[in-house]
Amino acid sequence: MRESERVAIAAHFHVQLRRVTGRVTDTEWMACNLDYADAMVRFAREAAIVYAQPELAEQARRLEAAMEPLRPAPKPVKAAPAAPAPAEEPPARYVGRLRGG
Repeated sequence: MRESERVAIAAHFHVQLRRVTGRVTDTEWMACNLDYADAMVRFAREAAIVYAQPELAEQARRLEAAMEPLRPAPKPVKAAPAAPAPAEEPPARYVGRLRGG
């Protein structure tokens, strides 16, 4: 997705968010910064519940989907090497006395 398309989606999101909550956002920054976009999506989803605005939740979903290509790929998880089985030791024997004398 091109940046201009992300800016357009962020602009629609901004208008809906401002209409519902009065919150002013930076659409250009939102279209290129994942942390800011994620924070605004969380805020919008909470506001959509509080103000019963499903349209706002839909705009948040669209913005989140538009930002998905910017997310870094998850790092592969390496499997931990198997620990060698401990060698069995013979049962310990008591050597010596219990109490001095």
